[in-house]
Formats: sequence, C-alpha cells, structure tokens
Amino acid sequence: MPLLNISMRAGKSETYRQTIFDSVFRAMRETFDVPEDDQFMTITEHEAANFRYGASYLDIARSDDLVYIQITANNTRTVEQKKALFRRIAELLGESPGIRPEDVFVNLVEVAKENWSLGNGLAQYA
Repeated sequence: MPLLNISMRAGKSETYRQTIFDSVFRAMRETFDVPEDDQFMTITEHEAANFRYGASYLDIARSDDLVYIQITANNTRTVEQKKALFRRIAELLGESPGIRPEDVFVNLVEVAKENWSLGNGLAQYA
C-alpha cells in the first residue's frame, strides 16, 4: 500500500506528468509487488521560487528537471528490494519521460502496517 507524492517544478505537460506516474508505479509493481489497483499518487508542481535543491550535493549534478519522489510504504521490504526500487525508478524515468538519473531523488518512508486507514475509519492492516 504505497502512498506516492511527487514534487517538481511547474511547467511540464500533462503527458509528462502522467508518464512519471506510470513509470514509478511500474517500478513499484516490479520490485515491491504492488497490486495493480493499488494506485494512490499525487504530483505537486512548484514555481521556481518555491522549489530549491542542492545542485551538486554529494557530487551529483542536478538540474531544474529534478523530481522529488516520496514513497510511504509498509516496513516489510528488504534492503535488496529497496535498492532495486531506486534503480528501477531511475531506469524507467530515464526511458520515459526522459529524466536524467541525476534528477531522480527518492525518499522511502516506512511505517508499521497498523498506521494505515484506507477508508471507512478502519485500520485495514491492523
């Protein structure tokens, strides 16, 4: 049950944004075994004045095409699965819509299964 939040600079087309959704979801399906209908995703666009990043932090040359991808998920995946997810997201976003790997910033937030309510005021996984 990943919850995906993507932040990026404003100005990209709807097709570009939808392709980001598709590519990241495909990576989650392939590496985290996410079910087909488990799609809970948002994209937030920011004007340049409201989007800041370290252009060379850790010797990675980032550009204004940087996307922040934050995934909140159950704390049930192995380190190998997490590494595979990060790698696959960068690969797929490179293929389509053409984002450089240097501009793919992923943050995985892990939570206990009982910390979700997916509707109806119930803790479905508790």
